[in-house]
Amino acid sequence: MHGPTPPLPLPTGRLQFAMPPMHESVEDERRHRKERLAGALRIFGRAGFEDGVSGHITARDPEFTDCFWVNPFGMPFRHVTVGDLVLANQDGQVVEGRYHVNQAAFTVHAQVHAARPDVVAVAHCHSVHGRALAALGDLIDPITQESCAFYEDLALYDAYTGVTVDAGEGRRIAAALGSRKALVLRNHGLLTVGDSVDAAAWWFLSLERSCQVQLLAKAAGRPVLIDHKRAVATREQLGGDLVAWINYQPLWQEISRGEPDLLS
Repeated sequence: MHGPTPPLPLPTGRLQFAMPPMHESVEDERRHRKERLAGALRIFGRAGFEDGVSGHITARDPEFTDCFWVNPFGMPFRHVTVGDLVLANQDGQVVEGRYHVNQAAFTVHAQVHAARPDVVAVAHCHSVHGRALAALGDLIDPITQESCAFYEDLALYDAYTGVTVDAGEGRRIAAALGSRKALVLRNHGLLTVGDSVDAAAWWFLSLERSCQVQLLAKAAGRPVLIDHKRAVATREQLGGDLVAWINYQPLWQEISRGEPDLLS
């Protein structure tokens, strides 16, 4: 007796797999970036990254590429909607919107955007574990699969000069970042960039968790390092912005479905 015929595998073309969308107009691309920016801010608020009025995510406008969308000064991350976002030029002057921007934070973001035309979004917040690592002046070691994404792609800005308010300091921070995707600002916190809002936000979330894991592991004992060859190979597999975008999609689906008012 023969058993029932097992079902045949479905053609892969019939299976759904999200990829970054292509937009037919600059207006559609602008709306998309603003939606993702509002969503990322709410996700950061949920994660507890907000500390008073510190912390920003910026997104380059697809048409006016020296202008950047940013969260309003003093508004809670978890309340931000698309309509609340502010567009500021490279000098921090508001050109669209109803609110002020944090000039100190915007100075850094504007200089990073200027130095990195490939970057769509920049994220910087005063997260707890990021600040703890920054207080040590440390970088992330290759001790987990996730931390390998930052292996040799993370720099340290080894200075602290107080609240950044001048373009010169912003340029020095951008120079320290170089072509990398992430930066530890000593005694300050973390900064990440990406070719989409999704990627920059994912790198910040992942870097913050990597800081937490490293601090816990070192407090418990002596972490075992992943060797250079395997760390590089893992980074090549997991360290690209497309992988970051894909990893971020469950978070976007959760926030956009659970809090659809963010799109207003």
